[in-house]
Amino acid sequence: MNPTRRRRLLWVLGLVAAAAVATALVATALQRNVAYLYTPSEILRGDASERARFRLGGMVAEGSFKRASGSMDAHFSVTDGDALMPVVYTGILPDLFREKQAVVATGRMQGGTFVAEEILAKHDETYMPKEVADKMGQAHKKHDVAAPGGVEPAR
Repeated sequence: MNPTRRRRLLWVLGLVAAAAVATALVATALQRNVAYLYTPSEILRGDASERARFRLGGMVAEGSFKRASGSMDAHFSVTDGDALMPVVYTGILPDLFREKQAVVATGRMQGGTFVAEEILAKHDETYMPKEVADKMGQAHKKHDVAAPGGVEPAR
């Protein structure tokens, strides 16, 4: 093989190797940032990993919200109709956050409690994230309960 062909071959192999490394890095970064949505009953069944970052979806349970005066720590429970999951969040809650409203929290499990890093509340009376609406609909069917009026999944 002459030196020109050898040089071209090495450049091509180097570019292929660099592309493979870049692809692997992008795939790893995307995999780490994926956060699956689970309901409290799915978490208690063990569907979510203890160490994984994921989203918890459901309704804020009535009478569960507590915050000590002068503290940024909020304690509340999220329910899907079957189970309750205690949640701890440190920070400012969204303005629309309240009991008996849909919520999606991103975080991790820690000692049986969901430690939230981010809280999202629904933005108006007729909106609920599609994943949460689907899972809440399954819970309503299971318990033979009529779905609340006006709640429709996001499109």
